[in-house]
Amino acid sequence: MKLKQVLATVLISALTTFGMIWGYGKWNQKDMYAGQQATQVPGNYKYAGYNDDGSLPPGPVDFTIPAQAAIPTVVHIRTKTNAKQVTNNLGRRQDPFSDFFDDDMLNQLFGRRNNVIPEQRASGSGIIISSDGYIVTNNHVVEDADEVTVTLSTKKTYKAKVIGRDASYDLAVIKIDATNLPFLLYGNSDDVKIGQWVLAIGYPLDLETTVTAGIVSAKARQLGLNKSKAGASAVESYIQTDAAVNRGNSGGALINTEGKLVGINSAIASPTGFYSGYSYAIPVNIAKKVVDDIIKFGTVQRAYLGISYLDVSGLSNEEKKANGIPESAWGIYTQDVPKDGASYAAGIRKGDIIKSLNGVILASGAEMQEQVSRYKPGDKVELVYNRNGKDITTTVTLKNKVGNLEIVKKEKLVDLLGADLETLDPKKAKEYAISGGVVVKKIKEGILNDQTRMRDNFIILKVNNKEVTSVSDLNDAIGDNKQITISGFYPGYEGLYEYPISFDNN
Repeated sequence: MKLKQVLATVLISALTTFGMIWGYGKWNQKDMYAGQQATQVPGNYKYAGYNDDGSLPPGPVDFTIPAQAAIPTVVHIRTKTNAKQVTNNLGRRQDPFSDFFDDDMLNQLFGRRNNVIPEQRASGSGIIISSDGYIVTNNHVVEDADEVTVTLSTKKTYKAKVIGRDASYDLAVIKIDATNLPFLLYGNSDDVKIGQWVLAIGYPLDLETTVTAGIVSAKARQLGLNKSKAGASAVESYIQTDAAVNRGNSGGALINTEGKLVGINSAIASPTGFYSGYSYAIPVNIAKKVVDDIIKFGTVQRAYLGISYLDVSGLSNEEKKANGIPESAWGIYTQDVPKDGASYAAGIRKGDIIKSLNGVILASGAEMQEQVSRYKPGDKVELVYNRNGKDITTTVTLKNKVGNLEIVKKEKLVDLLGADLETLDPKKAKEYAISGGVVVKKIKEGILNDQTRMRDNFIILKVNNKEVTSVSDLNDAIGDNKQITISGFYPGYEGLYEYPISFDNN
């Protein structure tokens, strides 16, 4: 064999052997790593903060800087609700035995009941959001309170005024008379990712400032907590975390590692009433719109799509079939589209499946609620919906609750009583030996008719134990209190009578 042939044979053999080894190595690597290359890092690792070579960045996450920035902005809120006397709602004529027996004895003899709800005190947390003293907290922290006080991290205490509340979102704004206060910057709750670190800051169990850490474990959670007070208008799309939160944390801050506000801590999932694994916060992107509306308009400017719907993700295959929904469908199924609503005007009809709003994919009803809650009546949003397997894009001009585009003015609760009211004539007041009052001249359709047995000509003396001497006083005393007790008397009848009233479902 010639030398050339020998060399060629050797070269071919070497190449073949090398190729087999290389090929086995590639096959074996593919089998072990499912196609991954040792020198490459998948995008999710880069996104999670890993270096290009797959190593973690040096040093642990440091919570001290964001905690130090946020602690001075989180306040301790204490509330007091005055004792209330609750009696039957029936006026009684002058009792022939009243000259011989006092009211307590008459109550015992004739079974009359005078129940007293004792004074109640509670506490929660709040977040300073402006240097001039505006504070955001939960509605349930200040609801029904007759007095609200705020204590800063410096131990300085202020009396606070409730600017406005909204049970649908479980949010409230209060204000203290102070300037140059530290305040917490808004973050972006849309940027919050499952698995990222967050800190919960507040005053749990009546303790001093407490900081706990956890990770975001879910988004757009619905718990049904607000429905008991707000009904169908309730909005819930909670950030779920495993940061320890207890009673008193309500209204406190959930911040990211940059020290920015991403949520307002509001609830816990617990069989005992104490932290047992999960806590829930209102996304800041919802809260900041509610806060701005309350400060600017006195009430939240809620926008409506004008649909009733089913969350496709929560339906079984049988339920999908019953509603004519394909098994593979996802999104928001429109059950009904009123003709006077915003969606109907934009061409959406019953059976359409809404898939996105302004480019945000809508996988659940909670996500849709969260997105719509960011807009006010008159705003335009782009919807993508599916009809008969075809995606269609339309623009919806959102409307308010009554079906128009106007800004909703703050409703005076006194107007919901449903009565003709008149300041008591000073001569009559002198005759009754009182400083003044409000005469309920005529009861019409409204809360007094629906919830009480009050009769015409009742004279109002107090609201929640606050003296009322004029219609203006009555309006101020009611304010934004959704739970009140009206006290007064009937001319010609003996005794004071009280009528508990709720504005929550009106």
